[in-house]
Amino acid sequence: MNLKSSESCLIIYTKDKKKIANALFKQGLKISDKTKLLEIPIFKVNGQEPPKFTAKEMLDYKVILIATSASLSHTKARRDATKKGARIASMPSITQEIFIRGMNADYKKIKKRTEKLKKILTKGEKVNIITKKGTDIRINIKGRKCHGGSGIFNKKGKWGNLPGGEACLAPLEGKTNGIFVVDASFAGVGKVKKPIILTVKKGYVVKIKGGKEALKLKNILRKVKDKNAYSVAELGIGTNNKAKITGNILEDEKAMGTAHIALGNNKSYEGKIDVPIHVDGVFFKPTIIVDDKKIMENGKLLI
Repeated sequence: MNLKSSESCLIIYTKDKKKIANALFKQGLKISDKTKLLEIPIFKVNGQEPPKFTAKEMLDYKVILIATSASLSHTKARRDATKKGARIASMPSITQEIFIRGMNADYKKIKKRTEKLKKILTKGEKVNIITKKGTDIRINIKGRKCHGGSGIFNKKGKWGNLPGGEACLAPLEGKTNGIFVVDASFAGVGKVKKPIILTVKKGYVVKIKGGKEALKLKNILRKVKDKNAYSVAELGIGTNNKAKITGNILEDEKAMGTAHIALGNNKSYEGKIDVPIHVDGVFFKPTIIVDDKKIMENGKLLI
């Protein structure tokens, strides 16, 4: 984060993450006496807006660390703070184990990997993803900028997750078609025992099949009561070699050899869908083709 002694630092947390928040607070105080702790209520859904006083408070800090149960990454509050220049690290559902494992990766190598993918995806127009489990999906990304969650947020307005390690962007709304099969994990659901099969037509999931995990996902999306909860919001590729599949999406979506497709809000990636949910589905060993270039085969990066 490159926090300086002259800068203010806000640590937002939910009570279930207090131990981690306290550790961050203690370290922050060693650098800047303008470090503050702020507790917010526990939310169940990623993308739900924080209280108004929290959103207002976020506008007054240069560095913001968010250790919460649900993600504030895809909220207006986070976007507004970013626009004002804050450097933000979001750590939804972070655990001590994930923090230690994911943060001990070589972030210079992660950044190099991520930057290569960013360039290819930003220039790309069409992506085809297939897996042996049945994924066969075509995604239009023409004109969309790829973001790199490399875990290094030392410049004004930079933001992302910690642990870091993904290249991600918002597909064009209404242009994704095919099937993707989630066999690793899904946000809000956890590890997947029986693969979740999602059918996409014109950018929206129209069918969800599978076992208990598929039913749980259906219930999560249904509760939003907005058709845009089913919109394809994000394509991401993991670039953190220390990350592994644990059922915690914060770490899972960063794992090497995986890709993920999210549903719901895509405003954080310059998209048009503004809905209070963002849920990622992670799958193993994809083969990914961008235009005519194969960049990953059976989970192995080729770049």
